[in-house]
Amino acid sequence: MHLDEYRFKMKRILITGGLGFIGSALARALLASIDCEVVLVDNLLTGDLNNLPNHARCSFIKCDVNRFQDISAVMASGRFDYVFHYAAVVGVQRTLANPALVLEDLDGIRNIFCLSKNTGTKKIFFSSSSEVYGEPVHIPQHEINTPLNARLPYAVVKNVGESYCRSFQYEYNLDYVIFRFFNTYGPSQSEDFVMSKFLRAALKNQDISIYGDGSQSRTFCYIADNIDATLAALLNDNTRNTVFNIGSDEVISILDLARLIIRLTGSSSKICHLPPLPDGDMSRRQPDISRMRQLISRPLLPLEEGVRQILRAWA
Repeated sequence: MHLDEYRFKMKRILITGGLGFIGSALARALLASIDCEVVLVDNLLTGDLNNLPNHARCSFIKCDVNRFQDISAVMASGRFDYVFHYAAVVGVQRTLANPALVLEDLDGIRNIFCLSKNTGTKKIFFSSSSEVYGEPVHIPQHEINTPLNARLPYAVVKNVGESYCRSFQYEYNLDYVIFRFFNTYGPSQSEDFVMSKFLRAALKNQDISIYGDGSQSRTFCYIADNIDATLAALLNDNTRNTVFNIGSDEVISILDLARLIIRLTGSSSKICHLPPLPDGDMSRRQPDISRMRQLISRPLLPLEEGVRQILRAWA
């Protein structure tokens, strides 16, 4: 990647949710790619201190962005050029079980935008989600189509976050980039997500549990592809005030994913079917990634090779 060294000389970057799977991977990539100082904040609800990069230009502050008095001190002293707002309650089971907790993330979104406006931040990168599409109306799902038919608090919060992006840009000229993340996976992902959950069960020869008949389809984006697209969006001024689907367009059913993992691990695991989730398990997910392909022109990592890379990393 060709970098404009002058433009990015010693920029200060804040990543909220910085000890999460994607946030910490982004931090490591930023530190390796550009001349910057990176500050990570996380309340450690799902973040892991083991994800903290060991780097002289990276620091961590335990902080809950939903508490104004916590995050205001960090941002007032930090005066960050760029803010990646990745802090959120995540995981299907966790968000379904704690809908009121999910709604508290609205406080964090408001805090980040108000403080960014007042402390000189040039651009906010907001981690939205494929959940904003709800049950798909169009396949593949394109950034201009957001039917707003999702009822889950998590999806509502992400939609509100996107509205903050547009509203603060319009009224205060605070630029943004919205990333609608589809399923992302990699070696350091927690067991809260389907890929790592299936893999760990298969390696222990335990049953792999699937909700419903497993016909629900998804795509899975390897973490390196996610991060390369994110970095490209940071380095390219033409991405200002744009929405990007960040994912893969290789579609697989959850049942076939379980079968693939069993085959690649040589596992004796059996697939067992649980009752369908009452809500939150959309039948299809398939992003249109035309905009993402403008950020990274190389081929994305095929799913089978991504699973093999995880297995090699875990070996």
